[in-house]
Amino acid sequence: MTTFVRAKNLVQPHNVMDGVRVPINKPFIGDEEVKAVTEVLKEANLTSANFDAGKKVRELERSLASYLQVKDVVAVNSGTSALLASLMALNVGVGDEVIVPSFTFAATANAVKACGATPVFADISLEDYCIDPADVKNKITPKTKAIIPVDLYGNVSKVKEIKEIASPSGIPIVEDAAQALGSMDNGSHAGTMCDLGCFSFYPSKVITTGEGGAIATNNEELARKLRMIRNHGMVQGYDTTILGLNMRLPEIEAAIGVEQLKKVENFIQLRRRNALAFNERLKDASTVVPPLEPAGKRYNWYLYTIYVKSSRDALMQRLRAAGYGAVVYYDPPVHLTPYYQQFVKSPLRVTEDAAKHVLSLPVHPGVKMEEIEEMAVLAKTFGNP
Repeated sequence: MTTFVRAKNLVQPHNVMDGVRVPINKPFIGDEEVKAVTEVLKEANLTSANFDAGKKVRELERSLASYLQVKDVVAVNSGTSALLASLMALNVGVGDEVIVPSFTFAATANAVKACGATPVFADISLEDYCIDPADVKNKITPKTKAIIPVDLYGNVSKVKEIKEIASPSGIPIVEDAAQALGSMDNGSHAGTMCDLGCFSFYPSKVITTGEGGAIATNNEELARKLRMIRNHGMVQGYDTTILGLNMRLPEIEAAIGVEQLKKVENFIQLRRRNALAFNERLKDASTVVPPLEPAGKRYNWYLYTIYVKSSRDALMQRLRAAGYGAVVYYDPPVHLTPYYQQFVKSPLRVTEDAAKHVLSLPVHPGVKMEEIEEMAVLAKTFGNP
């Protein structure tokens, strides 16, 4: 039997209360991960600057490629590095524009700025909180060098529609699937339907390596370039050929990832069970709008996010008072943060509406059915006299 250990010191957003009984997310670390890390420590091969990386990194890359059904996966040290390396591989730089959603974590826009390019914020759709293809089309200019749809909350972006918009101009698409490992659209994995797909293995994600990320691609040339970029642009020795950085994933983290990936489908099935239980209990609620999974798509339910019709913050405090780590992702949206306001050219009305109304509830494998029942009752009866 697997013994799970709850990792400590997981940094949560500033608006999460300490000491909640049921946190919004947590990693599930078992005996298998502990054993794998111990073996790496005993071997004392903690990292590798080889072009193909270390033994455990290669094993993780092969396992991920098999799971995602892609030709290649390149492991890096964070989801942010995955985004940055992808843009560097596409030669995105100064004077270029990259279309991104604002309703997401700042890493997406930060990667664009780190390349010297300018993020152009597009609005989202309330049905999935992902970037709106119609607004993407409106934001394309001759300077557009890439588009980054974000699979928010584990929902899968409308990649097909975005590809149809981008294809005539030859604009590459980098799918930010940091929150969507295991989510699918008509049989295809999130992160595999574009030129490049980026994943994160931060402790709150469906599986974790502590810190870590990966890039999936079916393009051999891009895969080779990414392996150079993650290791200071080198192939063999000190032969820097292109600009790169230290984005290497350590062997200890890769060893954790190898074991976590073996459990990913079990984790997802438990999340799906919990999400479906929420949906059943909230289907006729007058106070909130539950998220729905469209036909043909499979969400990993990284976050279960409801739309609260009024007094979102009051409901959040009600849930927290009962011991539940209800969290707002994301308020403010990126374009309203102090640094990024300078890049805003037009209002993002749906994004700003969502930021004032969304609330994410715990749905991870550790959530019990009676806890889902209690959270649903608290949400359904909120505001009733």
